[in-house]
Amino acid sequence: MSFVPHIALPALFAALLFSACNTDPAPADTPAESRPLPSQTGTAPAEAPPGMVWIPGGTFTMGSEDQTAHEVEGPAHGVKVQGFWMDKTEVTNAQYRAFVEATGYVTVAERPVDWEQLKTQLPPGTPKPPEENLQPGSLVFTPPDYPVPLNNMANWWSWTTGANWRHPRGPGSSIEGKDDYPVVHIAFEDAKAYAEWAGKRLPTEAEWEFASRGGNPNQPFAWGDELVPDGQYLANFFQGHFPHENWGKDGYTGAAPVKTFPPNDYGLYDMIGNVWEWTTDWYRPDTYRRRSKDDIVVNPSGPYESFDPQDPYNPKRVTKGGSFLCSTEYCSNYRPSARMATAFDSGQEHLGFRCVRDGNAR
Repeated sequence: MSFVPHIALPALFAALLFSACNTDPAPADTPAESRPLPSQTGTAPAEAPPGMVWIPGGTFTMGSEDQTAHEVEGPAHGVKVQGFWMDKTEVTNAQYRAFVEATGYVTVAERPVDWEQLKTQLPPGTPKPPEENLQPGSLVFTPPDYPVPLNNMANWWSWTTGANWRHPRGPGSSIEGKDDYPVVHIAFEDAKAYAEWAGKRLPTEAEWEFASRGGNPNQPFAWGDELVPDGQYLANFFQGHFPHENWGKDGYTGAAPVKTFPPNDYGLYDMIGNVWEWTTDWYRPDTYRRRSKDDIVVNPSGPYESFDPQDPYNPKRVTKGGSFLCSTEYCSNYRPSARMATAFDSGQEHLGFRCVRDGNAR
């Protein structure tokens, strides 16, 4: 399996606009964190919140040491999470529109790029790009029609002025008729703002992984041991030659409407594939190694701060689940244990979210 880091908006933005030196400072020595979540009940409240299902909680093996897993997914270790409610689906365009209409919220992708903030996430001395390149926008998947080396993400990602949740492919594109598609081009603060408005929160990485497994532990895929059992596609991912030739055997070459594929055993749709989903955990590649000293970690919520040695200036959160771009040839992250580092201010065509609610929340 070939592993590549998830796209970080400022880092790729910089790569597309100007060159920057490569640096690799030593990581900060920050301890792993295990903070208790608010008190939760062990059984489901009598009535489910609209659009949510009860995840009963329990103890499971988090991470993977399977041969298909990357080293940041291990070592596998015991984790206990308490019960919580979770959205059945990724937040849709219709749901996000309701939030925006009620609050007037403007997403990160709809705001001009703040150079003073951006330069703090880049190597010192990086020159400021032209003003026309600091206009509102986001990252759009723009594959070539021929094979390209897979070591340069700029071969298939483009910073596109005017791309945002309303215009996912840039100016001229629209979400008209796509109310039931997952909302995309959503930065972490955009997802958090929606969750707070809805009386919910974003999941921790442990909650997300526990829920994605559907009560079926220690399987490489959410549904079993085979990616395509008996030739049946159970999630939206990339089939073909990445990035230039997508065969669409699962019925889609981009995002699919929510609930297109079967739910897992908890009744959750699209936990694997379709679009990446935000969690609240800061990203570090050594999180699991630091945590594995304990027999069972209770309600882990990630390290105190972010560090990615491949992009050391850029704070990142963990995203989970993979997307319609995950491929056997490139980024095979259609597994519950897969974890990727995503810049907190990143908006991308394959990045969305879903929410959770504590078991005792009213």
